[in-house]
Amino acid sequence: MAIKVFFNNSCSICRLEINHYKKVADSNLEWVDITNNEEALKLTSKSQEELLRRLHVIDNGQVIEGAKAFVIIWSMIPKYNFLSKLFSIKPLFFLFHYTYEFVAYFLFLKNKNQLK
Repeated sequence: MAIKVFFNNSCSICRLEINHYKKVADSNLEWVDITNNEEALKLTSKSQEELLRRLHVIDNGQVIEGAKAFVIIWSMIPKYNFLSKLFSIKPLFFLFHYTYEFVAYFLFLKNKNQLK
């Protein structure tokens, strides 16, 4: 069963990164654009604001967000598996988590005009 990745294709930075992952990933990842996507809201049980705020994945029926979602994505891409292992180390994950939250907040502010 593929892991569903929920991303904001309307965000130029997000799109750039996800398009790169799409090129190097296999069919174990399913890419779902959250832009005007009611199905994404239903699948994740998240609001549009929550989906815009952070990257989300559904792995084994569980919705995971933020830095943990990136670790899961990287674990599924052989080229980036080392990042998954590296950022699974608690002190490094802690730093990654807060760095991600900082960057994601500003991307959210840049893109919050998408909220209905």
